[in-house]
Amino acid sequence: MRSRSGEFVAEGPQSVREALRHRPDTVRDVYVTPEAADRHPAIVDAARAAGVTVHDTAPEVLAAMVDTESPQGLVAVCRAVDRPLDEVLDGLPERALVLVLTHVRDPGNAGTVIRGADAAGADAVVVSDASVELYNPKVVRSTAGSLWHLPVSVGAPVTEILDGLRARGVALLAADGAGTTLLPEVDLDRSHAWVMGNEAWGLPEPLRAQCDEVVRVPIHGHAESLNLAMAATVCLYASAGARHPDGRSDTPVGTEAGSDVSTEVGSDAGVGGRG
Repeated sequence: MRSRSGEFVAEGPQSVREALRHRPDTVRDVYVTPEAADRHPAIVDAARAAGVTVHDTAPEVLAAMVDTESPQGLVAVCRAVDRPLDEVLDGLPERALVLVLTHVRDPGNAGTVIRGADAAGADAVVVSDASVELYNPKVVRSTAGSLWHLPVSVGAPVTEILDGLRARGVALLAADGAGTTLLPEVDLDRSHAWVMGNEAWGLPEPLRAQCDEVVRVPIHGHAESLNLAMAATVCLYASAGARHPDGRSDTPVGTEAGSDVSTEVGSDAGVGGRG
Protein backbone atom coordinates (compact mmCIF):
# COMPACT_ATOMS: atom_id res chain seq x y z
CA MET A 1 0.00 0.00 0.00
CA ARG A 2 1.04 3.61 -0.41
CA SER A 3 2.75 5.09 2.64
CA ARG A 4 2.03 8.50 4.11
CA SER A 5 4.99 9.81 2.13
CA GLY A 6 3.29 8.73 -1.10
CA GLU A 7 5.64 5.82 -1.73
CA PHE A 8 4.83 2.19 -2.45
CA VAL A 9 6.60 -1.11 -2.98
CA ALA A 10 6.94 -2.78 -6.38
CA GLU A 11 8.12 -6.37 -6.19
CA GLY A 12 9.47 -8.82 -8.72
CA PRO A 13 11.79 -8.42 -11.71
CA GLN A 14 9.04 -7.45 -14.17
CA SER A 15 7.72 -4.54 -12.12
CA VAL A 16 11.17 -3.29 -11.13
CA ARG A 17 12.45 -3.59 -14.71
CA GLU A 18 9.53 -1.63 -16.17
CA ALA A 19 9.69 1.06 -13.49
CA LEU A 20 13.38 1.61 -14.25
CA ARG A 21 12.84 1.46 -18.01
CA HIS A 22 9.89 3.85 -18.24
CA ARG A 23 9.83 5.97 -15.07
CA PRO A 24 13.26 5.82 -13.39
CA ASP A 25 12.48 9.17 -11.78
CA THR A 26 9.88 7.41 -9.61
CA VAL A 27 12.25 4.74 -8.26
CA ARG A 28 13.85 5.69 -4.94
CA ASP A 29 15.62 2.48 -3.86
CA VAL A 30 16.09 -1.07 -5.09
CA TYR A 31 16.57 -3.99 -2.70
CA VAL A 32 18.01 -7.20 -4.12
CA THR A 33 19.14 -10.54 -2.72
CA PRO A 34 22.50 -11.97 -3.87
CA GLU A 35 20.75 -14.72 -5.84
CA ALA A 36 18.43 -12.25 -7.62
CA ALA A 37 21.38 -9.98 -8.40
CA ASP A 38 23.06 -12.89 -10.16
CA ARG A 39 19.86 -13.73 -12.09
CA HIS A 40 19.03 -10.16 -13.11
CA PRO A 41 22.28 -8.21 -13.52
CA ALA A 42 20.76 -5.96 -16.20
CA ILE A 43 18.15 -4.68 -13.74
CA VAL A 44 20.78 -3.95 -11.10
CA ASP A 45 22.93 -2.17 -13.70
CA ALA A 46 19.94 -0.13 -14.92
CA ALA A 47 19.16 0.97 -11.37
CA ARG A 48 22.71 2.12 -10.75
CA ALA A 49 22.86 3.86 -14.13
CA ALA A 50 19.70 5.78 -13.18
CA GLY A 51 21.28 6.92 -9.92
CA VAL A 52 19.05 4.67 -7.81
CA THR A 53 20.54 3.32 -4.60
CA VAL A 54 20.83 -0.49 -4.73
CA HIS A 55 20.82 -2.32 -1.40
CA ASP A 56 22.23 -5.83 -1.07
CA THR A 57 19.58 -7.49 1.09
CA ALA A 58 19.35 -10.78 2.93
CA PRO A 59 16.47 -12.98 1.73
CA GLU A 60 14.73 -12.95 5.11
CA VAL A 61 14.86 -9.15 5.26
CA LEU A 62 13.44 -8.79 1.77
CA ALA A 63 10.72 -11.34 2.54
CA ALA A 64 9.57 -9.13 5.41
CA MET A 65 9.12 -6.21 2.99
CA VAL A 66 6.55 -7.94 0.77
CA ASP A 67 3.31 -9.88 1.17
CA THR A 68 3.99 -12.76 -1.22
CA GLU A 69 4.95 -16.17 0.11
CA SER A 70 7.70 -16.61 -2.49
CA PRO A 71 9.30 -13.22 -3.22
CA GLN A 72 11.54 -13.14 -6.26
CA GLY A 73 14.40 -11.30 -4.62
CA LEU A 74 13.84 -7.86 -6.13
CA VAL A 75 11.93 -4.95 -4.61
CA ALA A 76 11.77 -1.27 -5.52
CA VAL A 77 10.47 1.53 -3.34
CA CYS A 78 8.73 3.89 -5.74
CA ARG A 79 7.11 7.29 -5.66
CA ALA A 80 3.46 7.51 -6.66
CA VAL A 81 2.89 7.63 -10.42
CA ASP A 82 -0.69 8.94 -10.56
CA ARG A 83 -1.50 12.40 -11.87
CA PRO A 84 -4.33 14.88 -11.20
CA LEU A 85 -7.51 14.14 -13.12
CA ASP A 86 -7.55 17.38 -15.12
CA GLU A 87 -3.92 16.91 -16.14
CA VAL A 88 -4.64 13.43 -17.47
CA LEU A 89 -7.81 14.47 -19.29
CA ASP A 90 -6.26 17.60 -20.77
CA GLY A 91 -3.48 15.45 -22.21
CA LEU A 92 -5.79 13.15 -24.16
CA PRO A 93 -5.25 13.00 -27.93
CA GLU A 94 -7.91 13.09 -30.61
CA ARG A 95 -9.82 9.80 -30.83
CA ALA A 96 -8.77 8.99 -27.30
CA LEU A 97 -9.31 5.62 -25.65
CA VAL A 98 -9.78 5.77 -21.87
CA LEU A 99 -10.51 3.15 -19.24
CA VAL A 100 -12.54 4.14 -16.16
CA LEU A 101 -12.73 1.79 -13.17
CA THR A 102 -15.27 2.39 -10.43
CA HIS A 103 -16.42 0.20 -7.54
CA VAL A 104 -13.82 -2.40 -8.55
CA ARG A 105 -12.81 -4.12 -5.32
CA ASP A 106 -10.62 -7.06 -6.31
CA PRO A 107 -6.97 -5.99 -6.63
CA GLY A 108 -6.10 -8.77 -9.07
CA ASN A 109 -8.93 -7.71 -11.36
CA ALA A 110 -7.95 -4.05 -11.20
CA GLY A 111 -4.32 -4.73 -12.04
CA THR A 112 -5.13 -7.15 -14.84
CA VAL A 113 -7.56 -4.70 -16.45
CA ILE A 114 -4.94 -1.93 -16.31
CA ARG A 115 -2.51 -4.31 -18.00
CA GLY A 116 -5.12 -5.02 -20.69
CA ALA A 117 -5.69 -1.30 -21.23
CA ASP A 118 -1.97 -0.83 -21.73
CA ALA A 119 -1.78 -3.72 -24.19
CA ALA A 120 -4.73 -2.34 -26.17
CA GLY A 121 -3.06 1.05 -26.48
CA ALA A 122 -5.31 3.03 -24.14
CA ASP A 123 -4.34 6.66 -23.64
CA ALA A 124 -5.21 6.81 -19.94
CA VAL A 125 -6.68 4.90 -17.00
CA VAL A 126 -8.82 6.64 -14.38
CA VAL A 127 -9.66 4.88 -11.11
CA SER A 128 -12.43 6.36 -8.98
CA ASP A 129 -12.35 6.89 -5.23
CA ALA A 130 -14.80 3.98 -4.84
CA SER A 131 -12.31 1.39 -6.14
CA VAL A 132 -9.46 -0.61 -4.66
CA GLU A 133 -6.28 1.30 -3.79
CA LEU A 134 -4.07 1.54 -6.89
CA TYR A 135 -0.92 0.86 -4.87
CA ASN A 136 -2.22 -2.30 -3.24
CA PRO A 137 0.64 -4.82 -3.75
CA LYS A 138 -1.63 -7.21 -5.68
CA VAL A 139 -2.73 -4.41 -8.00
CA VAL A 140 0.87 -3.41 -8.67
CA ARG A 141 1.94 -7.02 -9.32
CA SER A 142 -1.02 -7.73 -11.57
CA THR A 143 -0.29 -4.75 -13.82
CA ALA A 144 2.97 -6.53 -14.76
CA GLY A 145 4.70 -3.18 -15.21
CA SER A 146 1.87 -1.41 -17.04
CA LEU A 147 1.47 0.95 -14.08
CA TRP A 148 4.53 2.81 -15.41
CA HIS A 149 3.48 2.78 -19.06
CA LEU A 150 0.45 5.07 -19.32
CA PRO A 151 -1.11 8.07 -17.56
CA VAL A 152 -3.13 7.11 -14.50
CA SER A 153 -5.35 9.21 -12.25
CA VAL A 154 -6.88 8.03 -8.98
CA GLY A 155 -9.16 9.23 -6.23
CA ALA A 156 -11.74 11.42 -7.96
CA PRO A 157 -15.48 10.75 -7.56
CA VAL A 158 -16.84 8.88 -10.55
CA THR A 159 -19.35 11.62 -11.39
CA GLU A 160 -16.50 14.13 -11.62
CA ILE A 161 -14.62 11.73 -13.90
CA LEU A 162 -17.59 11.24 -16.21
CA ASP A 163 -18.35 14.97 -16.32
CA GLY A 164 -14.71 15.72 -17.16
CA LEU A 165 -14.65 13.22 -19.99
CA ARG A 166 -17.95 14.41 -21.44
CA ALA A 167 -16.78 18.04 -21.32
CA ARG A 168 -13.84 17.00 -23.50
CA GLY A 169 -16.02 15.28 -26.07
CA VAL A 170 -15.33 11.71 -24.96
CA ALA A 171 -18.26 9.31 -25.40
CA LEU A 172 -19.06 7.29 -22.27
CA LEU A 173 -19.61 3.57 -22.85
CA ALA A 174 -20.78 1.59 -19.85
CA ALA A 175 -19.81 -2.08 -20.07
CA ASP A 176 -22.54 -3.99 -18.28
CA GLY A 177 -24.54 -7.18 -18.60
CA ALA A 178 -27.71 -5.07 -18.53
CA GLY A 179 -26.72 -3.35 -21.76
CA THR A 180 -29.14 -3.10 -24.66
CA THR A 181 -26.42 -2.37 -27.22
CA LEU A 182 -24.20 -5.23 -28.34
CA LEU A 183 -20.48 -4.60 -28.61
CA PRO A 184 -20.32 -5.10 -32.43
CA GLU A 185 -22.96 -2.38 -32.84
CA VAL A 186 -21.02 0.37 -31.04
CA ASP A 187 -19.28 3.18 -32.91
CA LEU A 188 -15.69 2.96 -31.66
CA ASP A 189 -14.26 5.26 -34.32
CA ARG A 190 -14.40 8.26 -31.97
CA SER A 191 -13.02 9.35 -28.61
CA HIS A 192 -14.56 7.08 -26.02
CA ALA A 193 -14.14 5.77 -22.50
CA TRP A 194 -15.06 2.30 -21.27
CA VAL A 195 -16.62 2.53 -17.82
CA MET A 196 -16.22 -0.71 -15.87
CA GLY A 197 -17.93 -1.46 -12.58
CA ASN A 198 -18.01 -3.92 -9.72
CA GLU A 199 -17.07 -7.57 -10.25
CA ALA A 200 -20.34 -8.91 -8.85
CA TRP A 201 -23.04 -6.37 -9.69
CA GLY A 202 -21.57 -4.17 -12.40
CA LEU A 203 -22.44 -0.49 -12.57
CA PRO A 204 -25.21 1.09 -10.46
CA GLU A 205 -28.19 2.26 -12.48
CA PRO A 206 -27.49 5.99 -11.82
CA LEU A 207 -24.03 5.58 -13.36
CA ARG A 208 -25.35 3.65 -16.32
CA ALA A 209 -27.82 6.47 -16.89
CA GLN A 210 -24.96 8.98 -17.05
CA CYS A 211 -23.30 7.09 -19.91
CA ASP A 212 -24.10 7.54 -23.58
CA GLU A 213 -24.54 3.81 -24.21
CA VAL A 214 -24.75 0.68 -22.07
CA VAL A 215 -22.94 -2.09 -23.90
CA ARG A 216 -22.78 -5.83 -23.33
CA VAL A 217 -20.47 -8.39 -24.80
CA PRO A 218 -22.53 -11.01 -26.66
CA ILE A 219 -22.08 -14.57 -25.45
CA HIS A 220 -22.65 -17.22 -28.09
CA GLY A 221 -21.93 -20.31 -26.02
CA HIS A 222 -23.28 -21.52 -22.69
CA ALA A 223 -21.21 -19.39 -20.29
CA GLU A 224 -23.48 -17.16 -18.24
CA SER A 225 -21.09 -14.21 -18.12
CA LEU A 226 -17.49 -13.04 -18.43
CA ASN A 227 -15.45 -11.90 -15.48
CA LEU A 228 -14.38 -8.28 -15.33
CA ALA A 229 -10.86 -8.79 -16.66
CA MET A 230 -12.08 -10.87 -19.60
CA ALA A 231 -14.88 -8.49 -20.56
CA ALA A 232 -12.67 -5.42 -20.23
CA THR A 233 -10.05 -6.99 -22.48
CA VAL A 234 -12.67 -7.86 -25.12
CA CYS A 235 -14.03 -4.29 -25.09
CA LEU A 236 -10.60 -2.68 -25.13
CA TYR A 237 -9.46 -4.82 -28.03
CA ALA A 238 -12.60 -3.98 -29.97
CA SER A 239 -11.54 -0.36 -29.53
CA ALA A 240 -7.98 -1.21 -30.55
CA GLY A 241 -9.33 -2.84 -33.71
CA ALA A 242 -11.17 0.35 -34.63
CA ARG A 243 -8.02 2.40 -34.04
CA HIS A 244 -5.73 -0.03 -35.86
CA PRO A 245 -7.87 -1.60 -38.60
CA ASP A 246 -4.86 -3.19 -40.29
CA GLY A 247 -4.17 -5.12 -37.10
CA ARG A 248 -0.58 -3.97 -36.99
CA SER A 249 1.28 -2.93 -33.86
CA ASP A 250 4.55 -1.13 -33.33
CA THR A 251 5.04 -2.94 -30.04
CA PRO A 252 6.43 -6.49 -29.80
CA VAL A 253 3.99 -8.94 -28.29
CA GLY A 254 4.92 -11.34 -25.51
CA THR A 255 6.33 -11.59 -22.03
CA GLU A 256 10.01 -11.19 -21.42
CA ALA A 257 11.76 -14.42 -20.54
CA GLY A 258 11.94 -15.10 -16.85
CA SER A 259 9.42 -12.48 -15.84
CA ASP A 260 7.28 -15.03 -14.01
CA VAL A 261 4.34 -12.66 -13.70
CA SER A 262 1.23 -13.66 -11.80
CA THR A 263 -1.96 -11.96 -12.98
CA GLU A 264 -4.01 -12.94 -9.94
CA VAL A 265 -7.30 -12.50 -11.76
CA GLY A 266 -10.15 -12.16 -9.33
CA SER A 267 -13.84 -12.86 -9.16
CA ASP A 268 -16.62 -12.94 -11.71
CA ALA A 269 -18.37 -9.99 -13.28
CA GLY A 270 -21.59 -10.07 -15.26
CA VAL A 271 -20.44 -7.85 -18.11
CA GLY A 272 -21.14 -10.30 -20.87
CA GLY A 273 -24.66 -11.36 -21.66
CA ARG A 274 -26.59 -13.64 -23.91
CA GLY A 275 -27.44 -12.22 -27.27
